[in-house]
Amino acid sequence: MEKVTERSSNYQDLDKMSVQEILTGINQEDQTVPAAVAKAIPQMEALVTTLVPRMRAGGRLFYIGAGTSGRLGVVDASEIPPTYGAPPSWVVGIIAGGDTAIRKSVEDAEDSTTQAWEDLQAHDIGELDTVIGIAASGTTPYVIHGLRTCRANGIVTGCITCNPGAPLIEEADFPIVAVVGPEFVTGSTRMKSGTAQKLILNMISTATMIQLGRVRGNRMVDMQLSNVKLVDRGVKMVMEGAGITDYDTAKQYLEQFGSVRSAIDAYLG
Repeated sequence: MEKVTERSSNYQDLDKMSVQEILTGINQEDQTVPAAVAKAIPQMEALVTTLVPRMRAGGRLFYIGAGTSGRLGVVDASEIPPTYGAPPSWVVGIIAGGDTAIRKSVEDAEDSTTQAWEDLQAHDIGELDTVIGIAASGTTPYVIHGLRTCRANGIVTGCITCNPGAPLIEEADFPIVAVVGPEFVTGSTRMKSGTAQKLILNMISTATMIQLGRVRGNRMVDMQLSNVKLVDRGVKMVMEGAGITDYDTAKQYLEQFGSVRSAIDAYLG
């Protein structure tokens, strides 16, 4: 199988370029990513439409991946509790090689054909859960075999890849394919492919949280108030949402009721 992500760069002699030429070339390539992601919106819609009722029924969303793909899944999952006030168990990111691999490369971890399922079993994976495998190449054994075992156990699967025709696609009930083409540095899929995966993960998790009622209007009404900046943001959201003109009054309600949602509801009665 020819991997689009491994094709030779459209740019030659990178080592002879000026800094401006390098940066301009990377930026030109990056501008093509949103268009590739847009073509995959129907695939994302199908996955989210299936995912939401499963989560309403108590299911969870798992991301599995290796290297950059795994780290992107972990990052997206880690942002759900502070942004939407959801329990950490709702969206879980699992990376080949474990937490060590988040900071340090554990390259051989992606070659395991059994570890992904073992990692998922540690979370008591069940039939209401949904597992999305992330792999730019679409050939990572850890991810492929993880999804294959999930399907054998009646678990709904999705995938995010940048290679059409990749074997990973065959293991996913809901494949998402964003064809971004060759990288600026040949084979460096942390670049355009990684950007595409990040955009898609943002879209999936954000759409899901909105559908699950964790956003009111356009506000993160359940966000965690964990630092001064976020408390200030919360106060302003209470002012806007409840029509309060006095900052201190809004802050008092926020402190008393503990969340933007509860403060607005309490004020409006």
